[in-house]
Amino acid sequence: MNSTLIEIENAIKRAMATYLPDVSPETLEEGGKIYYMNGRDGTEFEWFVNEQLPPFMVFYGDEENLGAVKAVVSKDGAITTYLYGDAGKTLVKTVEERLGATEEELLKLAVNLRVNADDEEVWGAAIDAIELDDDVDPEDVDEFLSAAEDLDPTVARKEVLAKFAFVSKKITKEGWKVGYMFRDDPDEDDEDDSGWQFFAGNEDDDYADDPENVEMVPVAAVAELDPDVLDYLGSPAGAGFVRVSSDEFEEDDGQEPYVEKR
Repeated sequence: MNSTLIEIENAIKRAMATYLPDVSPETLEEGGKIYYMNGRDGTEFEWFVNEQLPPFMVFYGDEENLGAVKAVVSKDGAITTYLYGDAGKTLVKTVEERLGATEEELLKLAVNLRVNADDEEVWGAAIDAIELDDDVDPEDVDEFLSAAEDLDPTVARKEVLAKFAFVSKKITKEGWKVGYMFRDDPDEDDEDDSGWQFFAGNEDDDYADDPENVEMVPVAAVAELDPDVLDYLGSPAGAGFVRVSSDEFEEDDGQEPYVEKR
């Protein structure tokens, strides 16, 4: 087995022995095997977008099948292990430490997991069922790294979601969908400013000019209210979009927006 993966396995087992000493292998799925949970987004997505590997999990073996352990390994070598008691219902301890593996070794593990798990359509499998060693083909490394460019829009969108935008209260208070949105240059003195402004499209000038009718809202909250905006959030400053149907936007060309309640 890959040496870095063995180090991760040992960190999980140490944490379990220390903080879940009363949990016996008989109460865990397959006696406490560790699973690589790449099934949601895959290894490349987690590595480039979230800067970590998909989580490693140990599950309780009862009908609810909740997690006993969740370990998250960051690409910088940090490992955060969450331990759950009460058959997975209670967080007992969070352990933060660093692995001895270098960033290069972690990258090789990520490539190894992509090639031998994702590419083989092995999803959410026990780590001892994934055939890994310490060597990777340099061409596989190059192919893995090339995926970063394809995921740049997703990374940009994630960064925007963590920032704030000016939003009409027609959207936040009255239940209208976003009808018109545009992005200005963010305020240089405010690192939390996304530059985005969102309007329902049925505001008149008096309404829009009144600061009482606009509020600062996390972009993530706007996307939760109206998921149709998600595909456009990574657009650069100067971009503007107008809703043209119930679920579609186009670049703003001065046309009146399609206005609709959620």
